[in-house]
Amino acid sequence: MTITSPHLGSPSAWTDARLLFALEEVVEKELNRHLKVAKDWMPHEYVPWSDARNFPGLFEDGEAWDKEQSKVTEVGRIALVVNLLTEDNLPSYHHEIATLFGRDGAWGTWVHRWTAEEGRHGIVMRDYLLASRAVDPDKLEQFRMSHMSEGFESDNRHSMLHSIAYVAFQELATRISHRNTGHQSGDPLCDRMLARIATDENLHMVFYRNLLKSAFELAPDLTMQAVRDVVVNFRMPGHGIPGFERAAAQMAIGEVYNLRIHHDDVLQPVLRFLKVMEIDGLGPEGRQAQEELGLYLGGLNAEAAKFDEKLAARKARMAARAGA
Repeated sequence: MTITSPHLGSPSAWTDARLLFALEEVVEKELNRHLKVAKDWMPHEYVPWSDARNFPGLFEDGEAWDKEQSKVTEVGRIALVVNLLTEDNLPSYHHEIATLFGRDGAWGTWVHRWTAEEGRHGIVMRDYLLASRAVDPDKLEQFRMSHMSEGFESDNRHSMLHSIAYVAFQELATRISHRNTGHQSGDPLCDRMLARIATDENLHMVFYRNLLKSAFELAPDLTMQAVRDVVVNFRMPGHGIPGFERAAAQMAIGEVYNLRIHHDDVLQPVLRFLKVMEIDGLGPEGRQAQEELGLYLGGLNAEAAKFDEKLAARKARMAARAGA
């Protein structure tokens, strides 16, 4: 695929302000498409309210939490907490994208619409967790306070192109994490709820992925460099959650999210759709970024293969112990 050079001349001509203006029509088109296919849904309809009962506190009949009260698996519980705490930082995410993209025109309409849709996710997940007694409510609130008190600053807040590239991958990563959490949760109601959330996340990914496609057409060299930087340095927005590294390791073993999933189900689908490795007509910096991206993906795939082997060996050991 050949992409022509931007009509404004050298890459230095593309400031964030010019790119915002140049992409405004694309944003409006994608926003209209999104509004036609997105379906409103009611968070309360996905919560097993009949399972709920009082916790200790103001209610004398409150029942203390115990993990045995829930059918959710251990890895499901861990992933649900990570996913919810990630959603809890929505005020910070809104501030970041509203500051970067603006609050006017199609950009502003999208920012507010996206925030409203994402707000449902935190609502339904918290209500489900408390009604089904899947997590310790005191610890959940302590984690929320700790996480949100730290605030959030995106690694890509310095650049609109980097931010668009990041969310194109991150929205898909979030969709995959929610979907796999549902599969591993052990509760069909949880699986259904997270499937609904994952549908939203997929639509958000499509919006940003299509925007990234247009950015490649406008400023291929700069966009290639942004994609290279984002892929090489990618980390989930919940990385600041207390105990995140340990939780991430458990989610990797539990096949909710790991290197293989990240490579095969998140990076590759977006890169293939955009035909990133097939783009030619790039300048020296764009070609270098493309080459470095290819080398990184090869290394990541090799690391994923090592992880696959370790995970298979672990499963074999556990099966042997169970059969002994």
